Amino acid sequence: MSGGAVSPRCRDIERNAGYVRPEECAVPPSASSAPPSGRWCIRDACGVVCAAFTWFLVLYADFVVMFVMLLPVRSAAYSVLNAALFNSLAVLALASHARAMCTDPGAVPKGNATKEYIESLHLRPGQVVYKCPKCCSIKPDRAHHCSVCKRCIRKMDHHCPWVNNCVGENNQKYFVLFTMYIALISLHALFMVAVHFFFFCLEQDWGKCSRFSPPTTVILLVLLSLEGLLFFLFTSVMFGTQVHSICTDETGIEQLKKEERRWVKKSKWMNLKVVFGHPFSVAWLNPLAVPEHGKADLFQYIV
Repeated sequence: MSGGAVSPRCRDIERNAGYVRPEECAVPPSASSAPPSGRWCIRDACGVVCAAFTWFLVLYADFVVMFVMLLPVRSAAYSVLNAALFNSLAVLALASHARAMCTDPGAVPKGNATKEYIESLHLRPGQVVYKCPKCCSIKPDRAHHCSVCKRCIRKMDHHCPWVNNCVGENNQKYFVLFTMYIALISLHALFMVAVHFFFFCLEQDWGKCSRFSPPTTVILLVLLSLEGLLFFLFTSVMFGTQVHSICTDETGIEQLKKEERRWVKKSKWMNLKVVFGHPFSVAWLNPLAVPEHGKADLFQYIV
C-alpha cells in the first residue's frame, strides 16, 4: 500500500474499494484455518530435487573427508581438528539450508483483495492500493509475485531452487548463512584435498594414504575438488551479492527492474541489523536463532 502520485509499475492499480469485484477474490482465510506458524513447504519438483541434491553433495563431501582423507592419517591431532571444524561447518550449512527452505519468506495472504477487506482498511481519499491479479491479494510495497511459490512475497529477492523457496523478508538471514557456510566448507575441503594429495599420497605409499584403492581414491578426490571449487565460486559470489543487496537495502528484483526507491534510507549497519537482528551478537551466525526484524526499526537512528 502506498500514497501519493502513481508511477508506472507492473501492477494492477485499484484506486478505491468499489473497483474490486468481490466475486473475483475469495474471502481471506481465518486465523484458525491458516497453517501453523513456521510450517512452510513449496511443492515444486525441480526445487525438491535441487534441495535433496544439495544435501547429497554435502554428505558426499563429508564422506570423502572422513573416510578417504582423515581416518587414514596417522596424525590424530590433524584428523580430530579438521574433522571437528568440517563437520561443524557442515551442520551449520545444512541447518541454514533447512531454515531457508522451511521458513515462510514473507508470503502475503492470498485472496484478501475483496471489497469488504479493502473497506476495512479505512483508506484515505486518493490513497492507492495494489492488487496482484495472480494470487488476488493486496500487494504491500516492495512485494512481488513468485510464479513458483504462487504467492506475493514481501521484499522478494529471488526464487532459489537450491533451497526450494523464495528468498524474502523472513528467511534472507538463513540463505546468507547457507551460502557463507557452504563457501567455507568448500574452501576447507579444497585445502584438505591439496594437503592429503601432496603430503600423504605422493610422498608416502599410495596404499597407505587411503583405505580405498589408488584409482578409487583419485576419483573421489578429483570429484570432491571439482565440487568444492564450483560451489566455492558460486556461493562466494552469491554471498557477496546478498550482503551488498542488504547493505544497499535493495532486493535483486528491485535492482533488475530499477524500481524507484520509496522507502526510508538507513545506514548499511542498520540494514544488516534489520535482516540479522538487533543488536549485533553471535546469534547472527546461528541459523537456529530467529532474528527480530522489526526491532531494529526502533533503533534506526542509533548507529
